[in-house]
Amino acid sequence: MFGHVRAIDDKKPIFMIKVSVYRGDLSLIDRAYTDEEGRYEVEITEGELVTIGFDTHYSLTNADDWQPSVIANVIADDETSLDRYLMRRGQVVDEASAMDALNGYLLTAATTHRRADASYAATAANRLAMLKQHTLVLQSLQRTLLEHFENQT
Repeated sequence: MFGHVRAIDDKKPIFMIKVSVYRGDLSLIDRAYTDEEGRYEVEITEGELVTIGFDTHYSLTNADDWQPSVIANVIADDETSLDRYLMRRGQVVDEASAMDALNGYLLTAATTHRRADASYAATAANRLAMLKQHTLVLQSLQRTLLEHFENQT
C-alpha cells in the first residue's frame, strides 16, 4: 500500500507521520513514516483486510502538531493510492474530521498497552484536549479517552 499524507487546510505534505497497519484483531502488520513529500509505503499482502492509523510519534518535533486519523476495513492494494488529510491540533475543519480524529485516538487506545507509552499519552492528551466535538455522545467519548491517556502519564 502507498499514499500521501497532507494537511487538510493547506494540502501541504506532512513529514514524519507514523502510518501503522493492523489486521482485524488489531495486531500490527507493518509501520512506516512519511517522507518529506508526505509519501509512505507499507508491505501488505494484496487483498488483506486492514485498518490503517495515521498519527505522530511522541519523540518527533511534530508530536503535538497533528490530530490522528484512521481508515478501517480497507482491502490492501498496490495499485491504488491511499491518501489521507490530517487536521492540525486546535483546528476543527468539520464534524466528520473531528470524529475521524476521535477514531484515531480510539485505535491508539486499543493497540497500546496500559502505561506502556506514557510519553505518547502526554502528547495525545494535549492534542485531544484541543479537539471540539459537536454532540454530547462524542463529547462523552472524548472525555473518556482524555481520562484514559491522562491516567497513562
